[in-house]
Amino acid sequence: MVLQNEDQNKLYTVLKKPIPNTVMASKNKAKTWEYGYHKKYDLVVISKDGTLGDVYEINGVKVGLPKTPKKVDKGVNKWQTKEYPKELQRIKTVFDWSRRDNAFKNKWVDFVENEFDIREYGYWFTNNNKPTYITGSHYMYLQWTKIDIGLPDFREANRIFFIYWEACKADKRCFGMCYLKNRRSGFSFMSSSETVNQATISRDSRLGILSKTGSDAKKMFTDKVVPISNHYPFFFKPIQDGMDKPKTELAYRVPASKITKKNMYEEDDNDVDGLDTTIDWKNTDDNSYDGEKLLLLVSDESGKWLKPNNILNNWRVTKTCLRLGSKIVGKCMMGSTCNALNKGGGNFKKLYEDSNPFERNANGQTKTGLYSLFIPMEWNFEGYIDEFGMPVFKTPEKPVVGVDGEYIETGVIDYWENEVDSLKGDNDALNEFYRQFPRTENHAFRDESKSSIFNLTKLYQQIDYNESLIKDRFLTKGSFHWRDGIKDSKVVWVPNNTGRFLVSWIPKSNLQNNVINKNGRYLPGNEHLGSFGCDPYDISATVMGRGSNGSLHGMTKFNMDDVPSNEFFLEYVARPQTAELFFEDILMACVFYGMPVLVENNKARLLYHFKNRGYRAFSMNRPDKLKNKLSASEKELGGIPNSSEDVKQAHAAAIEAYIEKYVGLDLDNVYRDPDEMGSMYFTRTLMDWAKFDINNRTKYDASISSGLAIMANQKHLYNPVVKESKISINFARYSNKGNRSQIINK
Repeated sequence: MVLQNEDQNKLYTVLKKPIPNTVMASKNKAKTWEYGYHKKYDLVVISKDGTLGDVYEINGVKVGLPKTPKKVDKGVNKWQTKEYPKELQRIKTVFDWSRRDNAFKNKWVDFVENEFDIREYGYWFTNNNKPTYITGSHYMYLQWTKIDIGLPDFREANRIFFIYWEACKADKRCFGMCYLKNRRSGFSFMSSSETVNQATISRDSRLGILSKTGSDAKKMFTDKVVPISNHYPFFFKPIQDGMDKPKTELAYRVPASKITKKNMYEEDDNDVDGLDTTIDWKNTDDNSYDGEKLLLLVSDESGKWLKPNNILNNWRVTKTCLRLGSKIVGKCMMGSTCNALNKGGGNFKKLYEDSNPFERNANGQTKTGLYSLFIPMEWNFEGYIDEFGMPVFKTPEKPVVGVDGEYIETGVIDYWENEVDSLKGDNDALNEFYRQFPRTENHAFRDESKSSIFNLTKLYQQIDYNESLIKDRFLTKGSFHWRDGIKDSKVVWVPNNTGRFLVSWIPKSNLQNNVINKNGRYLPGNEHLGSFGCDPYDISATVMGRGSNGSLHGMTKFNMDDVPSNEFFLEYVARPQTAELFFEDILMACVFYGMPVLVENNKARLLYHFKNRGYRAFSMNRPDKLKNKLSASEKELGGIPNSSEDVKQAHAAAIEAYIEKYVGLDLDNVYRDPDEMGSMYFTRTLMDWAKFDINNRTKYDASISSGLAIMANQKHLYNPVVKESKISINFARYSNKGNRSQIINK
């Protein structure tokens, strides 16, 4: 039975009672919730009115919204742009306003003042009978931003995007966002809108734009940023320096002062302090904006930077433009679809993965300082958004009115699946479609199929299937520990989100720690049930903190016990702070499962660790050689080399055979029913197999250890053939004629 993830299509979760009721009530009454990060509750408050309402969890970031006001204008029960009064449209500058008579000012001051308040605090409206909050930046995008089709439509996906962006701005630990998107999601216009919004309220600041090429950055500046600025109403628009349609730099000289009832009668055209704020763009280069202080950096199409340009190198440089010492003074809004991994996508993938809010250092920051966000294509695909901004996932029984007034008759997921079905015969076209319109992060990072030596169709079938599962029902993260901290006693399994192990099967208690002790030497008691494969490392620290991971995979054999057959049950791909921690991790896993391990022996410290502790019998000998043909070190330690071409070919063949039998669908009905999906649930390993290069194996830790686990379980296939002796033995022959047998002489 397929266990579909009920939360698969959710962009956020509303947390239940994240803060004690008494604390929430008292602080709301006093309106003392401050905008920013609250360490005590691990909460980023984006409310600016001192109140706190719903707390959203979006990709591991807890975001506190303002409290729902008692009265929310019902209006037309959906988003609707306000009409800009024609009388105000005639006014082009704040100086024109100051010269108008008091009667005119009295008539319109409330309208203008209210727009400033919404820009600052955000906006509440009723949407499909539900009070709905949007940030000030989102409001400026919807209400005052001119895009290629006129004004934007309201989409729930964009609402969450702007809420997450506001959290990135409010969080003092964060340098901004890294947004993984689908095509035509509106990011270029949303980021351009935010650029103008921030520039027109900031003094002595610089805002910059980068894209996959310099010409793309220029086009974004001239075709999006400048028109948006020019379209602003007079009360938001500062006076520009230079041309109305600049090509390189937009400079704001005189600010649009906030018009209120207190100052609306002032008429001073002179001695107005300028904003001295500029927006510009740079050519695509690793050192773009090097040494310059930025309030906002917009990096569009960051997943499409082609060599020699490298978004990773660029971010390491431009990151310094957003801080003074440890203080973050600017933010980055980065977003992109992803090219093929060898065409700039690989660098963006690394940057995106290193921006995971679930993984932080001691300073509370991600590796990049950014926070990653992925919104599946079904949330933001044109033509499938209803009038309330919500996606129509599955084909409705009756047509649904879309945001554009047209009827929606097909669900977006059904449309997407139909497109996928039509491309299944063309792997490269299919992967390009996945990258452009991803439903999962793995879709977004699909690579070209030309270089893969394994069956990508089956691998991606399994990956897609895994993404649809309730992962917690199949995989558990955790750690192994010696009971009571006593080494070489019993090992216990402890589930936790910070653990380095990922497991799909825990043996019953009678099979745990099944270790045979013979005079202080330990032997695996469950060798008949399965084996491990391991790709180790030796050195704790490396230059710049880099270095390959250590990896371990556990796999069961065919068996008649109450144990899954021919399944991977454990994945470990990590590099702990010291090599000794890694060695102990591997040892504890072997002891807990009572299974031996086949180790790549090019790095011998792990093997010595096993031997010195009395676990030499857990370290398997290479299966392709007789014991008397092993080298001295192989006899002493066990393991298998990585240098032999025969071993490399056997290793790759083992993975290939496993994929054909146990991964994806078996449409030929050779090994299992054609409707039965494979049971390989470790997606990271599947992705590693998809990219595996037999001629450059060092980068593929998961492939090395998983292949060794397969070889360990099938060691009989690699046993050398013992040649029969050709020694000739002559037997005497006798004739039985007559009464006495006589020897026959040649």
